[in-house]
Amino acid sequence: MTNNSPFVLEAVNIGRDYAQGETLLPVLCDLNINVKAGEKLAVVGVSGSGKTTLLNLLGGLDDPTAGTVHVCGQDWKGVDASARAQWRNKHVGFVYQFHHLLGEFSALENVALPCLIGGASVAESQQRATELLAKVGLADRVDHKPSELSGGERQRVAIARALVTSPSVVLMDEPTGNLDPHTAGVILDLLLELNQSLQISFVVVTHDPAIAARMDRIVKLVDGQLLEAEPAVV
Repeated sequence: MTNNSPFVLEAVNIGRDYAQGETLLPVLCDLNINVKAGEKLAVVGVSGSGKTTLLNLLGGLDDPTAGTVHVCGQDWKGVDASARAQWRNKHVGFVYQFHHLLGEFSALENVALPCLIGGASVAESQQRATELLAKVGLADRVDHKPSELSGGERQRVAIARALVTSPSVVLMDEPTGNLDPHTAGVILDLLLELNQSLQISFVVVTHDPAIAARMDRIVKLVDGQLLEAEPAVV
């Protein structure tokens, strides 16, 4: 599918309600967001404001109660579960606060997995994984399992895994929240470098003002809606 929009990601008038007994609890309401190719967007807000819910909707892991979400021109509601998974594998990467690596697999195998799922050969998948691990500074750790890596190294593997299919956008939920300040700073510098070199869009949910301040834009989630924010209000 060709995307004629200038945005790699668009959410239009989305809402998300959850049932609480016999009543509906609105979490997001009439929310709009768009992200251009290569743009870095920070999403901030108090705990419980719906930031993770928003990421799940943007990534097609959940459906909005109202409105639409398009990634590279594809409406998530317009495809079945199998086609959605394929589109997500091709166009969307995810990085979480906890790395969610497979413990029985090496760093190389963890990073190669999305390529294999997408239909690439073993040789091509391993080549891509090797290149990405080198980019994140782990060329000498490809055969190590997660238990043999430090916290920062595990998060680097998770970042490489998110980028290995050359997605259009990477969604990150507190990507440095489980790291010490020094390692968090190193990971942030790495993310910014990769954004510049690969021109992949980033949407980063964070509580860290230092991370938010280094994005291109900051939006704040308040009462279920996104407001343009200044770094000072993070």
